[in-house]
Amino acid sequence: MEANIAIPSDSKETWSGGGVRPFGASYGKMMMWFFILSDALTFSGFLAAYGLTRFKFIDSWPIADEVFTHIPFIHGDYPMYYVAFMTFVLIFSSVTMVLAVDAGHQMKKNKVTWYLFATIIGGLIFVGSQAWEWNTFINGTYGAIKTSDDKILQFVKDGKQVGFADFVVGDRGDERVTHTKKNGLWFVSGQAVPEYSVNQVIASYKADPSVQIKSELIDADKKQKVVLSREKGLEELLKGTKIVEGANLEVNEYGNTIFANFFFFITGFHGFHVFSGILINIIIFFNVILGTYEKRGSYEMVEKVGLYWHFVDLVWVFVFTFFYLV
Repeated sequence: MEANIAIPSDSKETWSGGGVRPFGASYGKMMMWFFILSDALTFSGFLAAYGLTRFKFIDSWPIADEVFTHIPFIHGDYPMYYVAFMTFVLIFSSVTMVLAVDAGHQMKKNKVTWYLFATIIGGLIFVGSQAWEWNTFINGTYGAIKTSDDKILQFVKDGKQVGFADFVVGDRGDERVTHTKKNGLWFVSGQAVPEYSVNQVIASYKADPSVQIKSELIDADKKQKVVLSREKGLEELLKGTKIVEGANLEVNEYGNTIFANFFFFITGFHGFHVFSGILINIIIFFNVILGTYEKRGSYEMVEKVGLYWHFVDLVWVFVFTFFYLV
């Protein structure tokens, strides 16, 4: 015996056998929740992998307060200040998105327009700041020496980390130059030759007793990198094979290279989400101006985009915690 299920003839939202508007949500809103759930699992996997890797290399993992110390146009050591500013901007943009959604429920077109505009500006500031942070991370701050056993050695003077320009003197000690199309007949591409050589750094270290070497190992009690004695520092420095300036997928002046790999991948993946959200918000913004949703009698599209934007903000809270705070 088959059961006959009566479906109201005036229903516009019957789908997948779930009846009219399952859970009180439209089809589009439910699909957005499904997307957010799947994306949340993806980010969870990435952050779990980061946490396990960091735990494995916990004795040599870079310290965020020593890596992210810069503010645009200002020279100095300001650990985490700019990252905190970026986080504030993104969270504030989530507030303006809430206000846009609320204004949409009240059918107030002008308020929706201005709040969406503020959300877009906040997103642009965040993405621009993240691009600047990437550029700073790639170009490096002080420089370091990579040894034959893949350790990273940094330099300290009067208790503060210093770059090569602060103590290295003399000539490179070799005749290497950076090849370009002007001085290389068959030149196609190549890496730039560092301004300083390993031998030049060793000689300058020997000549300046105020300079010490900071290893990549962490003193668990002080939560700082271990500073080696002059003798131990020279012993490690003599193993030096390469000048390292900045960070990439092969080498990292701040310490363990895997840190840079995770940093580029996870923050880049999140940055792509924010950039995508900005583009979608811009499209919605112009639709609001054109009165598209006013004619439909509903600003539900703004609410659906708001769900995505809040998710992106929430993910950043976890990325910020894992990379910068813990």
